[in-house]
Amino acid sequence: MDQILYYICIPLGVLMKWCWQLVNDYGVAILLFTLATKIVLLPITVWIHNNSILMVKIQPEMNMLKVKYHSDGQTLAQEQAKLFKRAKYRPMLTLVPLVLQIVLLLGVVYIINRPLSYLFAVSEADIMTMAQAAGVNTESSSFQIALVDAIRSGAYSLPQKLSWLGESVASFDTTFLGLELTAIPTSIWGIYALVPLLAAASSWLLSFAQNSSNVLQHEQGNGNKYGTMIFSVALSLYLGCFVPAGIALYWMAGNVFSVIQLLLLNVVINPKKHVDYQALEQSRRALAEIEAQDNSEERKKVARENKRRETRDYKRFFSIVNKHLVIYSEKSGFYKYFKGLIAELLSRSDMVIHYVTNDPDDVIFEVAKGEPRIKPYYIGLKKTIPLMLKLECDMVVMTTPDLDKYYLKKSIMKKDIEYVYIPHALMSMHMGMKEGSLDAFDTVFCAGEHIKREVKATERVYGLPAKECVEFGYPLVDDLVVLGEQEKKTHKTQGRREILIAPTWNEDNILDSCIDEMLESLLCDEYHITVRPHPEYVKRFGPKMNATVERWRDRIGEGLTFELDFSSNKSIYSSDLMITDWSGISFEFSFATKRPTLFVNTKMKVLNENWQKIECEPIEITLRNEIGISVEKSDVYRMADVVKDTFNKAKEYESKIDKALNKAVYNVGHADPVGAKYILGRLIEKQNQRRR
Repeated sequence: MDQILYYICIPLGVLMKWCWQLVNDYGVAILLFTLATKIVLLPITVWIHNNSILMVKIQPEMNMLKVKYHSDGQTLAQEQAKLFKRAKYRPMLTLVPLVLQIVLLLGVVYIINRPLSYLFAVSEADIMTMAQAAGVNTESSSFQIALVDAIRSGAYSLPQKLSWLGESVASFDTTFLGLELTAIPTSIWGIYALVPLLAAASSWLLSFAQNSSNVLQHEQGNGNKYGTMIFSVALSLYLGCFVPAGIALYWMAGNVFSVIQLLLLNVVINPKKHVDYQALEQSRRALAEIEAQDNSEERKKVARENKRRETRDYKRFFSIVNKHLVIYSEKSGFYKYFKGLIAELLSRSDMVIHYVTNDPDDVIFEVAKGEPRIKPYYIGLKKTIPLMLKLECDMVVMTTPDLDKYYLKKSIMKKDIEYVYIPHALMSMHMGMKEGSLDAFDTVFCAGEHIKREVKATERVYGLPAKECVEFGYPLVDDLVVLGEQEKKTHKTQGRREILIAPTWNEDNILDSCIDEMLESLLCDEYHITVRPHPEYVKRFGPKMNATVERWRDRIGEGLTFELDFSSNKSIYSSDLMITDWSGISFEFSFATKRPTLFVNTKMKVLNENWQKIECEPIEITLRNEIGISVEKSDVYRMADVVKDTFNKAKEYESKIDKALNKAVYNVGHADPVGAKYILGRLIEKQNQRRR
């Protein structure tokens, strides 16, 4: 550390020596040195000041991102990073003042404790020789000060070659305003007790000025502002007690100069000219509203109960050895993708299924009450991360893509676990999912030929290891087809026709771009409208969804419903017509009911910008005009006319949709038995391998 400080202090020592030679007063030299460092570092200070203004300028967007992605920390972090990049804000720059302050403080301590090296330019060898001859303890950090005192008092006679040093040392006055700058207050006390108090007062003054006038710090919460103030004052009080008074003088001067500098910068670069304080206040209120909901006593109580429950389930999960099959689900709404597979597995074997869910209210807990071979566990997302890393089983089945890319990683405890991806949509995997979203899976249950084709093409293009592609199908469509057939027997159109609006959650979706115009056009005595947002939309944009519901609250009832419970699919198979944008639910609806879908041409849902590298046309494009009709977003004001015309052609769509279903989906009507057969076969194969 001394070696590093030595090189850091070379330029600082030159500056300190120049200041001392200029004024021949050590105390004034320290003040001048402090001012000089502030001037030298002014460009960096201006840079940091502008960066702080930039942060407050984008603060309204930051607050709205927190509202928009409430309870979705991962996406919030990604969106904040994008905002910082777009705005050219550098968050790490806020640490620069602290780093510089620490470096300068250490440098000043080093220089003040070594006046012979930096003010009188005596060589290290000569200093050590003199110190040994004078009987000074060279292990002390301030031994040079003791040596100077010995020379000045005559207790040590200088050698002939250094006789010139005697006159220089004799004129070296280390007092300032009657105080000895080399003295440590706690070793003397008396009047020196003012030193730590003044250091603490200067720190309080700087903190007060920053809390009032620093554009970034002014926007911090009281906890941050006053917590920083208390820490700074306490640190200054401590430093003032245990370091030489000269260092405390530097600290006090630095704080005072920083206050003056801050006030001048606010005049020259006025934050009010750059920050929209009205937008900032509005975003604050929106954020406060959603945070208030989280801070309610009832929610806190539920959170505490769930935390205890999670801890118990986490321990219980790892207390069971020899787990063969683990199913992972993000929330209750995903149970429907596993339901048929679970039933088939239980009926074909005596296996135990371990079902991990991030949802404390998952329907699996009710299902498991009637089936002892289903072991459900509530494990929140944060604890799921270490759970997955420590996992020991034969197979993991999940609908969550992006394995090993973000927070969910493969086990480090057992390398031969087979990770199986189960489809939760019929859409393409190369455009409708992020790039490389399935790369880490060993096996992909393919909904249709298009998925198998895309997986194999991706392996060729990127040189990936071959995966097992199981020609599985899409059980949800199987269930919906059955329900659709049952519903046809009772379906009546004498009353209001049922229209389902089910958009995706991506940018420019119907809910964000044209829902009001669409509802204005469609709401009438002929139709009942059900608006069913994507679950991810509600998760990410809950306040925005609530605002939409509130705008139409007086129309909710016989003619309008907002469906925010995703555990049921009744609205899908009971509707006469679906309106969507780029949501994969369109296939589920049309394939199950043989009724057409109206597509609004919003911005295409593309989660992988490089999707065209895989030369396969996405099914979203291929089937768009086979199972329905497309409408431009600018034409939604006449949606009522388009809907009426589509109803008149409903019969024409039945055969087209049936043909598209059998072309696009594997094993229509018996996907779950195919999937269960594969899973059981692989588990038996793994057991046999262990026996060999």
